[in-house]
Amino acid sequence: MTADLTITAVHLTPILVADPPLLNTQGVHQPYTPRLIIEVETADGITGVGETYGDAKYLELAQPFAKKLMGRQVSDLNGLFTVADEVAVDDSRVSGRVDVGGLRGVQTADKLRLSVVSGFEVACLDALGKALGLPVHALLGGKVRDSVEYSAYLFYKWAAHPEGVPAEPDDWGAAVDPAGVVAQARAFTERYGFTSFKLKGGVFPPDEEIAAIRALAEAFPGHPLRLDPNGAWSVETSLRVAAELGDVLEYLEDPALGTPAMAEVAAKAGVPLATNMCVTTFGEIPEAFAKGAVQVVLSDHHYWGGLRATQQLAAVSRTFGVGVSMHSNTHLGISLAAMTHVAATVPDLHHACDSHYPWQSEDVLTERIAFEGGRVTVSDAPGLGVELDRDRLAFLHRRWLDDDGALRDRDDAAAMRVAHPDWVTPSVPRW
Repeated sequence: MTADLTITAVHLTPILVADPPLLNTQGVHQPYTPRLIIEVETADGITGVGETYGDAKYLELAQPFAKKLMGRQVSDLNGLFTVADEVAVDDSRVSGRVDVGGLRGVQTADKLRLSVVSGFEVACLDALGKALGLPVHALLGGKVRDSVEYSAYLFYKWAAHPEGVPAEPDDWGAAVDPAGVVAQARAFTERYGFTSFKLKGGVFPPDEEIAAIRALAEAFPGHPLRLDPNGAWSVETSLRVAAELGDVLEYLEDPALGTPAMAEVAAKAGVPLATNMCVTTFGEIPEAFAKGAVQVVLSDHHYWGGLRATQQLAAVSRTFGVGVSMHSNTHLGISLAAMTHVAATVPDLHHACDSHYPWQSEDVLTERIAFEGGRVTVSDAPGLGVELDRDRLAFLHRRWLDDDGALRDRDDAAAMRVAHPDWVTPSVPRW
């Protein structure tokens, strides 16, 4: 009997999930961050799930997008982009603004659409896989590895959110100096078995972050290390840091802002440069690759428009001799499962992927995804191989409904102003 793959219902559930006080160059994470859970249901009663950003601008685009999917085939993945082009974007939401947390560069309507499409594509692939009895990686051409390696994502961090701010407790403790960063890395290793480490920089003056990387190199000799200041440095500062840390860094991620500055750094640094800021769309590839501005592109299926676009990016990068790995922003288990499926299909994945997942104490799945030896096993179950916890989803949605709107859009600078009222979003380069 042939499965009926007609989409008969789409459910959008915005939620707020707990987030620790992680620091970056823009400020600090809010105590709760918005995510959007997408469910696509077929005529046969099969439901596929996806996840993307939950800020208001994404939800406002997802709602009309969802209505246009009714009656379409869940297998019509290319049609998702056609539908997205038919949905108008409020220019006031994106014009001249920077993206989530200020860490992706300038927003455009097309970037916004792709971030919405990505969640729906994953939901459709999940439903299609369940209907056909195939894992998502099989729908993408088949896996080339049985597990995917992830890197410990280290952050400078306060011990807790500011006093008086409602928040969920965490047991990670503070990390505001080299000793704290090393202690955090040890905790990641003990809990999850990670063997490579990435530090989110751009928080303290460069010499302090150089000291932190040196401390990590001493504590974990021979382990891959990365530093990501999110474009907070000048070309001169970037070159100085590269010279100081060239013997221990696997790569330096987005030290300077924009392709021209990155190209200047790359020409002299002697250290590979990675990016998730100056190359986040296919249109940004020609200039960056022609100028040799980046040696590793960090894909993020939320940015690029889904899992198949990630495969396309990997193929283009391979053609030009540019490495590829995966970027992460605050995400839950649905996104981690999707990342793992597509990463399993990319032949030349020579760098461990990023993941925020260990920082997220809350999830919408019946069972958390496990890291063993710093790796996630690729599921062979139909679809993504995950199941929604309906009670937990309802609880996190209720938190979103009860919010007065202050947390429905991520704003790291606003969160910092709770503790430091005079804080303004730093101009770049900061140093």
